[in-house]
Amino acid sequence: MLGTIPIFRIFDVDKAREFYVHYLGFQVDWEHRFEEGAPLYMQVTKGEVSIHLTEHHGDCTPGSAVRIKMTEIEQYHAELHSKNYPYARPAVETAPWDSKEVCVTDPFGNRITFYEELEPS
Repeated sequence: MLGTIPIFRIFDVDKAREFYVHYLGFQVDWEHRFEEGAPLYMQVTKGEVSIHLTEHHGDCTPGSAVRIKMTEIEQYHAELHSKNYPYARPAVETAPWDSKEVCVTDPFGNRITFYEELEPS
């Protein structure tokens, strides 16, 4: 096994772009519709992490969650706060399992926890 790509259900393409591209800093790699007016399926990527976003009813369940391992979480947190996104103001929290975490929820109820492992205490 070489990796995994989470799939999140979305209901509004513009809100998805605002959150994933403009706020979190992902880029759109590709988009697919079976025909004009059909539901969108697209991939967004930041660094080595890709997420699939889908408007298709049966692809996945809204309100899912994923954890994304990263480095320099304090810097990423500062970047998020500098954007002044009105719907999220996440904090950096230190978890009892020795990680710093920033948790955000997208406009469709999907939760992303970015985390950086700390040296065990």
